[in-house]
Amino acid sequence: MSTLVLSLMVLLILGFVLSSQITDRLLDLKLRAATEVVDRARVAVERDLVGGDTSASITNRLRQTRSILTDRDVDANASGVVGTFDTVLVVPAGGPQETASVGPISEIPATLRRTVDGGRIAYQYSSITNDSGTRTPVLVIGTPTSAGVSDLQLYLVFPLSSEENTLSLVRGILFTGGLVLLGLLAAISLLVSRQVVIPVRSAARIAVRFADGRLKERMPVRGEDDMARLAMSFNDMAESLSKQISQLEEFGGLQRQFTSDVSHELRTPLTTVRMAADVLYERRDELDPMRKRSVELLDKELDRFETLLGELLEISRHDAGVAELSTEKLDLTVPIEAALATVRHLADDTDTTLEVNLPAEPVIADIDPRRVERILRNLLANAIDHGEQKPVTLTMRSDGDAVAITVRDRGVGLKPGEEKLVFNRFWRSDPSRFRRSGGTGLGLAISIEDARLHNGRLEASGEPGKGAIFRLTLPLVRGHKVLGSPLPLKMSAQAVDE
Repeated sequence: MSTLVLSLMVLLILGFVLSSQITDRLLDLKLRAATEVVDRARVAVERDLVGGDTSASITNRLRQTRSILTDRDVDANASGVVGTFDTVLVVPAGGPQETASVGPISEIPATLRRTVDGGRIAYQYSSITNDSGTRTPVLVIGTPTSAGVSDLQLYLVFPLSSEENTLSLVRGILFTGGLVLLGLLAAISLLVSRQVVIPVRSAARIAVRFADGRLKERMPVRGEDDMARLAMSFNDMAESLSKQISQLEEFGGLQRQFTSDVSHELRTPLTTVRMAADVLYERRDELDPMRKRSVELLDKELDRFETLLGELLEISRHDAGVAELSTEKLDLTVPIEAALATVRHLADDTDTTLEVNLPAEPVIADIDPRRVERILRNLLANAIDHGEQKPVTLTMRSDGDAVAITVRDRGVGLKPGEEKLVFNRFWRSDPSRFRRSGGTGLGLAISIEDARLHNGRLEASGEPGKGAIFRLTLPLVRGHKVLGSPLPLKMSAQAVDE
């Protein structure tokens, strides 16, 4: 349809340009021929009036000269080009002789007469009413003369009927040709649509079905043209993608099996080592100081190893896409209090004050309490580690569609660009910094995956030397999308009223 509209616009512009050019050429040819006739008519008028009877009145002399011009063939060749014309002779008022005129003086435009009064040759396109009452376009040319009658003006009126008929014929031909060309373009567009557009639309539909998981979809191959080669290339690509997807699915199955095997194989010897380490740890006071210190370090590192193993298995389940939510309608103060209880000893060890800002009304949401508690525990432990013994504030607000929980510290903060890097696995802003919580470097990476599993978001912001803020936003109803957040992610906007 757009092709036909554009074609119609091109045809209209082309028709307008051609019609204008033809009109200009016809009028230019008419004007040149009429100018030659005017020159010869002026010479004839001057010759007749100089040798005429000076005793007669001006009007009679003008009538005689006009009749001579009418009966005389001024220029047979020129007249054949310009066709018939009418003659008007005028002596304007204010001259040395009486005012007189012969011929249809009403056909002469007033503006043209004023120009000729100034002693210049001029022309003007106008229109007159013929005997049938219709308006006919004319070309009027006026010129002053140097005849025996002072201030005499000669006007020739050339009808443009033949030129108008020619233009009407040309416009009809252009219109008919445009309709024929538009019909041909419509037929060509239909043919192109059948040969190109329809196969492309078919390819688009097949691509959508392929993207929906119907990996057996293929394009039909017809002929040997470019569309056939496109269909063959599409089918080759679909076959390659289908094989790669199958390989990835097989690899995912192997990865899940590997995760299960590692979980079983590592936990068994770790349990044995843990039992032996517990026996040594309980009798550490019976050992000499060096062995006692070694047993304490062994117990601490085993704890860290168990945590690391658990988090590695958890992150691998997220990677394999097998992590599942066990949701229940629950007051969010439950996982918040559990997380606070877990990190309370870290806050006490570092003299860090934990400030809690919760709404007066309970906030009930569909959540997996274990995962939400793990997210908040990681955020609080991270804030205590980097808070420089300054207060850590936990704030929660809800707007009826979503709930937001922010954890803010006032410590070292984040440099520009680190708000994204902080969720990378094993990333640390300062590798030499001591971690009081004994973290493994996977806590925030698991936290952001747990938030996405809830269809929520976990975001970070901060400024160097002013602290950092982490915002967890979750939908109140499972499956809903989070469009906004009840709390802003800005350092200066944390003064939330109780």
